[in-house]
Amino acid sequence: MSDGSEGRGAGTAARREAGDTPSLVVEPPCGAVRGHLDRWAGTTEEGMREVFAWRGIPYAAPPVGMRRFRAPEPAAGWNGVRDCAEFGPVCPQAEGMPIEAELVRDEDCLNLNVWAPRPDRGLRPVLVWIHGGAYFLGAGSQGIYRGQRLAAEGDAVVVTFNYRLGVLGFVSLDSMSTDAGAFDSNVGLRDQLAVLEWVRDNITAFGGDPDNVTVFGESSGGGAVTTLMAVPRAEGLFHRAIAQSSPATSVYGMRRAESLARRLLALLGVAADRVDELRAMPVSALAVASGRLSADVSGSDPGTLAMAPVVDGDLVPRYPVAAFQKGLAHRVPLIIGTNRDEASIFRLLRMQMMPVTPQSVYQMLAGVLAANPDVSPERVAAIMSGYRELPRTRGAVAVSQDAAFRMPAVWIAEAHSRFAPTWLYRFDHASPMLRAARVGAGHATEVPYVFGTFGAMRRDPTFVLGGRRAAERVAARTRSRWLTFARTGRPDGDGAADSWAGYDERGRRTLLIDRRDQVVVDPDRRARSLWGSRVLGFP
Repeated sequence: MSDGSEGRGAGTAARREAGDTPSLVVEPPCGAVRGHLDRWAGTTEEGMREVFAWRGIPYAAPPVGMRRFRAPEPAAGWNGVRDCAEFGPVCPQAEGMPIEAELVRDEDCLNLNVWAPRPDRGLRPVLVWIHGGAYFLGAGSQGIYRGQRLAAEGDAVVVTFNYRLGVLGFVSLDSMSTDAGAFDSNVGLRDQLAVLEWVRDNITAFGGDPDNVTVFGESSGGGAVTTLMAVPRAEGLFHRAIAQSSPATSVYGMRRAESLARRLLALLGVAADRVDELRAMPVSALAVASGRLSADVSGSDPGTLAMAPVVDGDLVPRYPVAAFQKGLAHRVPLIIGTNRDEASIFRLLRMQMMPVTPQSVYQMLAGVLAANPDVSPERVAAIMSGYRELPRTRGAVAVSQDAAFRMPAVWIAEAHSRFAPTWLYRFDHASPMLRAARVGAGHATEVPYVFGTFGAMRRDPTFVLGGRRAAERVAARTRSRWLTFARTGRPDGDGAADSWAGYDERGRRTLLIDRRDQVVVDPDRRARSLWGSRVLGFP
């Protein structure tokens, strides 16, 4: 460490000026950046380490003009010290996600944020978060994903980032490449790889260990985690993985990708031979199209995501679940799991993205049969016969959440456990208000437990009927497990009541996270007997 100003000896320098928030300059290969003390995490009353935050660091060149719909290119360097006090722009997107008003939307959105204690000793574990939002909504800089507490409690380095979403990131137009310009597939996924490469090359300056990186994410972020585990180019870029509520089977083939591209062009009124016009189209029009395309696909093809990774034979050579079952996924320790009431929030908000009515579930199953000639109607009927309440909404909700989340998690856990350490969980905890609202442990409700960000969302009713103290205890145990896993490769959290044994096909030990954590043997036995090990999906 130097003694202040802009010293270059160890690659870091701290500056404290009267009346100013203390700042810290580090000098990674990408260029010198100044971070600022995060007061929330640095309060000595909570006994946590002081944490600095570097916000809005560019990790790739602006993806505009001819770079739109192309793989990310390296960011240009800069002279002097770049001040990183403010979050960078987030990807333009359809309305519908509670993005904070102060977060600017702009196509030049490929930036990341780092939270870390002062890098004054050995290298720390690194956690890289991939945000969710059905691949067309969200931002890594949302309040619920702020990394202060994880960094402080875990003595770790936490990275969050923005990547291209919706039409900009997850509609593959590569089959329509022309002489005037090429299009790349899986652009949003390529952005995520660029972040992991940036971490490999730059994180040491922040005190992070590039040889101990945990990638974790929720919902489509969890889906990105399980997909990246099947991407050969990602080998060595991360060393542990946590997939929370991964829609792991929502990865589609090129035939479906080409069909989606044609639907997009029709929606925008662009002829196939004029596809290059999309490069000059106002980004706001593409953001609106993302929302319309998502709604259209949810209505016509329930149970599928409009925008998602595709098996392109290049970046993604095979379907992720198949890669796990063949032992071709990266053999790194994995935590994977879901929430007990995944579908409840979709039912409450009447979101078409997930089929939660009997009619939409039957429509989903008809689509499965039409798209998969090798799936017999008898097999589908046998599965459905196990859901005795299916003629009612409760049965439809159970089918939907098992098909979309729980069974993919089980399939991946049992397959991966043959080759690498694997842990399976189910998050069951809910506050009295969420139980009264029939949300329970709904989709994404575990996220503030992991980050320690209760109250980050404005007008959050979670604890209107109490339960905050119990939730904080559950959250502390959950964070301890996640952080211990990042540090050691095992999720036995400090002070945990039960040792969380790994998952395998003999014991099928599963952690149920609630007011009291329990390790239970095979809580998914009934669903497994119905669904078997073969995936029902869409090409």
